[in-house]
Amino acid sequence: METMRKPFQGVWNVIRFNWHFYVIAVVFLFISILLLPYLTSYLLTISIIFIVLFILNLLVSTGVTYYIYDRSGLYQLKWLPPIESGSSIVNITAGFDEISPILYQKYPSCPLTVLDFYDAKKHTEVSIQRARKIYPPFPGTVSINSTNMHIPPASKDIILAFLSVHEIRKSEERILFFSELKKMLQPNGKIIVVEHLRDLPNFIAYTIGFLHFHSNKTWCDTFASAGLVISNQEKLTPFITKYILFDGNTP
Repeated sequence: METMRKPFQGVWNVIRFNWHFYVIAVVFLFISILLLPYLTSYLLTISIIFIVLFILNLLVSTGVTYYIYDRSGLYQLKWLPPIESGSSIVNITAGFDEISPILYQKYPSCPLTVLDFYDAKKHTEVSIQRARKIYPPFPGTVSINSTNMHIPPASKDIILAFLSVHEIRKSEERILFFSELKKMLQPNGKIIVVEHLRDLPNFIAYTIGFLHFHSNKTWCDTFASAGLVISNQEKLTPFITKYILFDGNTP
């Protein structure tokens, strides 16, 4: 199974999944530039400054996206802890799954279960719909309810939620979601969460787009409410954070 990522695949995915935003941006800039000759000197100065900042932000966000998804090594999965042969792995997705083929190839002796909590009624973003057309679900992917997964308890060693759980917007639903994940864990099992945060680096990169992410405090409160303990937290890049969790009730 081919898992090699192509050059610029990450940034190109973001552009083609969200092309309407880029079209709106180009149209806005074009109209703004056309109006410049008709503005007073004061408004002209303000408009030029705004246009320059707008272009700069577009370039920065695109550059950061390229760095994260194409240059940082994020998809090499070297940040995963050691996984013993035969360990059961669960990959949690939210309608868009790039890493199950990589996990399948990287850990051929580990049974892989892919769970997708995408719900077309809840997750109406057009970007996810486009992504699903381009990247069909991994073979054998199981559709689940985010708060009732019907997975045997104490049956999984590693649960990975890679850039997916931020799609659960309601706090109560997130807590129930992680409570369900905790039930799946073997006594020494781990949950690994990888996410953007609602923090300064992501604000600099994506301005108001960073509001789509959750803050570190929100994640920590969610984990604690679900009875999970953070054993490790680290920045994989200035824009991506990894949490390793375990069941706080495990002896």
